This record gives sequence, C-alpha cells and structure tokens, in this order.
Amino acid sequence: MNLQKLLSYTRRAVDDYQMIAPGDKIAVGISGGKDSLALLYALNGLKRFYPNPFTLEAITVAVFNEMDLSPVQALCRELKIPYTIVSTQIGEIIFKERKEENPCSLCAKMRKGAFNEQARALGCSKVAYAHHKDDIVETMLMSLIFEGRFHSFSPRTYLDRMDLTVIRPLMYVPEADLIGFKNRYTLPVCKNPCPADGQTKREYAKNLVRQLNTENPGAKERMFSAVLNGNIPGWPKLSAAPAKPPRPH
Repeated sequence: MNLQKLLSYTRRAVDDYQMIAPGDKIAVGISGGKDSLALLYALNGLKRFYPNPFTLEAITVAVFNEMDLSPVQALCRELKIPYTIVSTQIGEIIFKERKEENPCSLCAKMRKGAFNEQARALGCSKVAYAHHKDDIVETMLMSLIFEGRFHSFSPRTYLDRMDLTVIRPLMYVPEADLIGFKNRYTLPVCKNPCPADGQTKREYAKNLVRQLNTENPGAKERMFSAVLNGNIPGWPKLSAAPAKPPRPH
C-alpha cells in the first residue's frame, strides 16, 4: 500500500464519521508498532490538504522504560511533529508486583489513563488510536465470545470525564495493507518487550477470524459490514453523504 491509498482510507473515515473539526489539536498514541506509526504518517499527510485545519502531538506511554524509542523520536523530528514520552511503572506494577495472570485489560486501562492525562496537559481536544479494520472485527468477535454481546470500537467517542474525543481514523484499513505500508516505507517499528505479546485473547480472535475467512471466503468483510450496520449503542451516525468504504483488495 502506498501513502496515497492510506490517505484515501483515512480521509473516508474522517469524513464519514466527522472525526476532525477546525482547530483540533490531536494527540496520536504511538506504541512503536506499525499501526500507530502508519497513523502518524496518515494524519500528517492529511493535515497538508484537509479543509479543517488541525495540529498533531505524538505521545508514547512507556510501559517498559527499557524500550528503545529513538527511531520514533527521529521520525517525529523528520515529520516536525512534537513528541512526548511518558515514563511509567506500569510494566513493573503489572508483571512484577501484581503478577497479573490476565494483564492486558489492566495494562490498557492504565496506559489510556496516562495517555489521556498527557493529551489534556498538552491542550489536545482529541486523541487518535490506531485501531484498524481487522481490530474492529476481532473486537466484535471477542465481545461475542467472552462477554455475550455484540459490540466493537466506535469510530468516534466522547470521554466526558476527560473532555476528550477518541477517533479511529484507520478503521477502514485492512491490517494486510498496513503491513505492506510498513514494508514499503521502512517504518521504524520498535520491538514490543511485553511478556504477554502473542499470547492474548486478541491473538486468539485474530487466528479465529483468519480461520473463518479461509473456510468461508469473504467472512471477515461480512463481519465488518455487520458491525457498521449493527446499530451498536454509542456509535455515531454516518455523515449526510458518506463516501463508500474502499473496496477490499
């Protein structure tokens, strides 16, 4: 996938769900993985021509302080985007002090809390997460299996306690295209030192979706359509004249 195609996906999502208003200052959550780095590229590219002017702040909440983020720092300097690293003891608390058997939920909650606080401190009105099309399908499946309800990430969510709006501009982008983008543009991906990496419920859902789609070609696309059309509580309505989602490749 080239940058033009990534910008097309992103523009459609932003327009369909009215994610960006004039004057927004958007905090981009950077984990060091391919998805968040692609999101940074996407919003930085969109910023150059989008009719609603906005600015960006990049933020990493360091769960493990030994993680080498110098490649991300170099990228942000190149893109001229301010970059803040929030040092935390989250990894120490979860894996050494509490020794959590199922650490992902607590870790995500603590990371989001630290990220949102930093975003507010920097004067941001919105925060952008790098959840992509596959994430939305996998989350829906996890919700069905483990919670017994039909639910997934919302494209746009207002957090009244923090006075922040969460947006997900990569919602139409298939993960396979993000992998292609990472390889094409040699994104400076930083290795995730998390001990639970690759052993999570999300990894289980990812493998299950892959199996279902192999056995029933097109199943993943139909599940994504079911989420978009599922009238999930809290989901914003499409804009008056939405663009059609890019066709899968």
